[in-house]
Amino acid sequence: MYAECMGILRLALAQINPVVGDLEGNVELIRDLIDKVDHCDLAVFGEMSLTGYPLEDLVLKPGFIADNKNALNDLASISRNCALVVGFADSDGENVYNSIAICYQGEILGSYRKQNLPNVEVFDEVRNFSSGSDPLNLFSIGGVNIGFAICEDLWVPNGPVESLVDGGAQLIVAINGSPFHQGKQQERETLVNEISKKSNIPIAYVNLVGGQDELVFDGGSFITDSVGEVILRSSRFYESTLVADLSIDNETTENLLPIIDVSSIRNHEGRIEPYIASPLEIHEELYLALVTATRDYVLKSGFSQVCLGLSGGIDSALVAVIASDALGPNNVTAVMMPSRYSSTDSLTDAEQLIENLGIASIKFPIKDIHSTFSEEWALNLNQDLFGVTDENLQSRIRGVLLMAFANANGWLVLTTGNKSEAAVGYSTLYGDTAGAYAVIKDVYKTGVYDLARWRNDSEGSEIIPKSILEKPPSAELRPDQRDDQSLPSYEILDPLLKSYIEGDKTRAELVKDGFDTKMVDEIVQLVDTSEYKRRQNPPGVRVTQKGFGRDRRLPLVNRYEG
Repeated sequence: MYAECMGILRLALAQINPVVGDLEGNVELIRDLIDKVDHCDLAVFGEMSLTGYPLEDLVLKPGFIADNKNALNDLASISRNCALVVGFADSDGENVYNSIAICYQGEILGSYRKQNLPNVEVFDEVRNFSSGSDPLNLFSIGGVNIGFAICEDLWVPNGPVESLVDGGAQLIVAINGSPFHQGKQQERETLVNEISKKSNIPIAYVNLVGGQDELVFDGGSFITDSVGEVILRSSRFYESTLVADLSIDNETTENLLPIIDVSSIRNHEGRIEPYIASPLEIHEELYLALVTATRDYVLKSGFSQVCLGLSGGIDSALVAVIASDALGPNNVTAVMMPSRYSSTDSLTDAEQLIENLGIASIKFPIKDIHSTFSEEWALNLNQDLFGVTDENLQSRIRGVLLMAFANANGWLVLTTGNKSEAAVGYSTLYGDTAGAYAVIKDVYKTGVYDLARWRNDSEGSEIIPKSILEKPPSAELRPDQRDDQSLPSYEILDPLLKSYIEGDKTRAELVKDGFDTKMVDEIVQLVDTSEYKRRQNPPGVRVTQKGFGRDRRLPLVNRYEG
């Protein structure tokens, strides 16, 4: 069979923010766009756009699978002259498949089941889905023969994409739920660039946007032409629907794959010049990821307001700014809980930040509560509270108060610990780890400072007071306490942690890289023995290539010393 490429295809990339399990709401999201894209030949939505993604064990519920199929039928029934490609969970009665459906003029005209299931990093789709094995088809839409792939299908050498190209595809459309980590957009565009140049056909890449539990999707949907140049790029971290007119070369191609005819050629008035969003600077993309993830976790969980403990230190200051940007200052309450060891400077810094942001605040000193605990401890046990026990008690008093404020007011508690502290266990279980969402859980301490400086620079003023950025970090749980009394400086610690956690290097390899042997032994021991703490910490957004939680899962009891 032979077919001829037929000129212009009007393609819409619909970058939406679905909510997992909210079938009705997600249908409405897509329905709201139907009128806006009806002048197009094809509108493509992201992976599992109908259900939200990832579904995890929701796919084990037969009722959910049935409901999602009913929602797809409802959506198909209102499709018009623009073909819609929507992600959903398909089933043959025994297995569930990560799938897409092609809807046109009230009908479902075809589908595709994801063939390659990722089982690395944050993905464990092998647990939830079966691999599709149906023969590949091409879909003739607007006179162009299109091959569809779903996320991992694109990344696998000699996979379905190559088969589609060899079979006569004139355009590849890749439907994705690709979560953010630093540098991920460049990875995507580099891969697609290489495939486009090798196959000599354009590729359209559509992605989800928005936060979902520990993941955040950054959008950045794009199209490359047949030589690998990006000709359209959506904004990152924002919903958008961008339209492009793709010129398909007029050449005769042998089609080795069956073709399902969806829609014929349409005459489009005028030409649409595609929009190309500028790449984001590294700190900007990280900051937007944190803001997006925080906003969506709070709102999608049914909350509108948050609180956090504000100490006057850099971590809580950055979290307060992120929360304010994510939810609006009227929805953020800072709780100051000074102890007998809190410095006047820290209180002043916290009050200045509150004023700068325009957020609400509560001041609740814990000195008397701490004294009562100490007295009762001495009275009943005939010994004094001292050392780490006393320090942790202060932190736990604050955790109890924060949760009480949240309970009393219907707030959600944001925790303020960073990745460096979580890595080495420099935190108090049920104290400063108490809360619902850990905003900077995957940001190293040095990165916290970098983001704070960037946010000030972007504002053109000191939102975060300079004194917070300049003073030595301290938990202020004992007289004259500083973090560097317990840990190496963060400029030394963070590279070591990154090599051990994200690079999976052994002790010997770390020493070979130039890290001090004694320090390596001490830090590795701290990381390994703190796994039980991390398992009990709140969820938080993953922004590195290997975060704690979904990415890195080690045995709690573990005596390996390599």
